[in-house]
Amino acid sequence: MLSPPNSSVHLSRRTALVTGAASLLLMGNIKSPSIATPKPGETGRVVRIVDGDSFVLANPDGDEVSVRLSAIQAPRTAQRAAKAWPYAYEAKAGLSALIKGRIVQLFYGGETRDRFGRAVAQVYTLDNSGEPDLWVQGEMIRLGLARVYSWKGELADMAALYALETQARDRSRGLWGDKYYAVRKPDPDPLAQYVDSLQIVEGIVTSTADVRGRIYLNFGADYKTDFTIAIAKKNVKRFAMINPVGLMGARVRVRGWIEMINGPMIWLDHPGRLEILT
Repeated sequence: MLSPPNSSVHLSRRTALVTGAASLLLMGNIKSPSIATPKPGETGRVVRIVDGDSFVLANPDGDEVSVRLSAIQAPRTAQRAAKAWPYAYEAKAGLSALIKGRIVQLFYGGETRDRFGRAVAQVYTLDNSGEPDLWVQGEMIRLGLARVYSWKGELADMAALYALETQARDRSRGLWGDKYYAVRKPDPDPLAQYVDSLQIVEGIVTSTADVRGRIYLNFGADYKTDFTIAIAKKNVKRFAMINPVGLMGARVRVRGWIEMINGPMIWLDHPGRLEILT
C-alpha cells in the first residue's frame, strides 16, 4: 500500500530542490488543522490535458477518469469561458509538461467528485519505485500557472499553497506578470469595474457586524457603498476557528466573485478563500 504524503508539508522532493532549503523549512512548520491524512485514490497514466487544472488519466484497467486539481484554479480556456483568460494556454501547456504521459496518484481529503462527475483530488506524480514525487498543485502554483482557489468541501494544505502563491506573485512568475490578475485594493469605484469576475482583494477590515447571524467585514466608513465581505448565517460555523467578527483592524486577502450589493461584495462560504495577513 502506498503511504500517503505528509499532510503538513505536501512538498515533493523536486519542488524542495527549486524552492530552496529555507522555503522547505517554512513549509515544514505550517500546520493546517482543516485537513486529515489524505486518502489514496486512483493511480493511472495521464492521457489527456483538458486545461490548466484538469486532465484525464487511464487506470490500469484502461478506464478513463476525469480529474480536477482541487484547491487551485488555472486561467480558463475558451472552452470554459466565452473568451479565454490571459495565460490560459500557457497554463495548459505547463500542466502538460509536468504530467502528460506520467503515472500519477490521486489523494482525497474531502469531497471526491464535483457536480460534473470529475475526481477532485490532490495529485502527485510517482517515481520509478511508485512513491509520490511531485505535488502537482504546489508546482502549478509555484510556477505562476494557477491561483489558489478552493471550493467548499475541498480540503488541502491551504497555508502551503498560499505561501507558494505569494512567492510566485512576488517574483511576477507566469500569470502574475499580467495586470489582469493583479491583487486589487478595496476601493469601491475601481472594484465596481470587475463585477461578475473572480478577483483577489487585499485591505484592512475597518469594522465588522453580526446582523441576525449574517457576518459582514467592512472595508470603509460607509457599508452601503464600500467593499464588503459577507458570510451567510448557514456558513458561519465553518469560520469558528477564525472568529471573523474579531477581525476588525486585520489586514486580509480575500478571493471570490465580485457582486454589487450596495457596494462591491464577495460572499464567502468557507474559510479557504480568506487569508489573514496581520
